[in-house]
Amino acid sequence: MNIKSRFVCKVFLGIVLVVFVCWLSGCSQPGETTEEGRIRHIRNLTVNQQELTRDVDRALLFDKPSTLTDKKLP
Repeated sequence: MNIKSRFVCKVFLGIVLVVFVCWLSGCSQPGETTEEGRIRHIRNLTVNQQELTRDVDRALLFDKPSTLTDKKLP
């Protein structure tokens, strides 16, 4: 084997090892149970939905009262 192919093999092995370690660790944080991870994901989805709704309301000008009439509402 020449030097170039040996280097490619080492890089490939390194990538495989990194992927394997990430696969084993999963997406949980250290000390976090499965239920805590589920709750964290649900909370993130809820916050993202609220922010999206707020951004759409701001873009469509639903966040401010309409000024189409000069009459005051009680």
